[in-house]
Amino acid sequence: MDRLRLGINIDHVATIRNARGGDNPDPVRAARMAEAAGADGITAHLREDRRHIRDADMADIREAVAIPLNFEMAATTEMARIATEVRPHAVCLVPERREERTTEGGLDVAGDAVRLADYIAPLARMGARVSLFVAPDPLQVEAAATVGAAVVELHTGRYCDAVAEGRGAVAEEELSRLKVAAALADGLGLEVHLGHGITYDSVGPLAAIPQAVELNIGHFLIGEAVFRGLPDAMAEMRRLMDAARGLA
Repeated sequence: MDRLRLGINIDHVATIRNARGGDNPDPVRAARMAEAAGADGITAHLREDRRHIRDADMADIREAVAIPLNFEMAATTEMARIATEVRPHAVCLVPERREERTTEGGLDVAGDAVRLADYIAPLARMGARVSLFVAPDPLQVEAAATVGAAVVELHTGRYCDAVAEGRGAVAEEELSRLKVAAALADGLGLEVHLGHGITYDSVGPLAAIPQAVELNIGHFLIGEAVFRGLPDAMAEMRRLMDAARGLA
């Protein structure tokens, strides 16, 4: 299998900054550090309430790094305007609720297909690769293939939570769902990414899914970086990803 791409989500560097105010720690510096340490892309989620990443961060990151910027956002008019100004390499559309701590579940693409198709078209025309963050549900994957997305990012949260909590049977069931969804997406011509809640303990079986092309990992690696530094935290994740694909 080919080597997986590793995207680093730097949202929670901004979370720490915003907890106190001021400029430190700087998410732009984190993006540069991740790039220097071998990241294949930077992910940042500009939420409607600006709880972590801010508008200026997106523009600054876009200018600061040469690797692709993956702009996570809700499918709103405001976010489409900002994405058009920033012109990221990729746009990942995610569901968003103000009261959630982190993204819960995937987009209901099947239930919102007409609007999403109209929303995606101008983003694709400006050159962004549009990704839809969906649950590993065949109905949602099939819908993603009809609305003009280039990529699906499969929500790995339920699998990763089950691994962390020692619920082996649930983890195996969720992993099976992810494998089926990845194979379906690939067969429909969609590039397959995986993300949400991935840790050293859960990454191996995910990285071994043959259709997967990219993993996007944020919260865990930013947390590990507090103790071991971001380059070392990333290096260990790379090692585990490569080992899972027989590339060690």
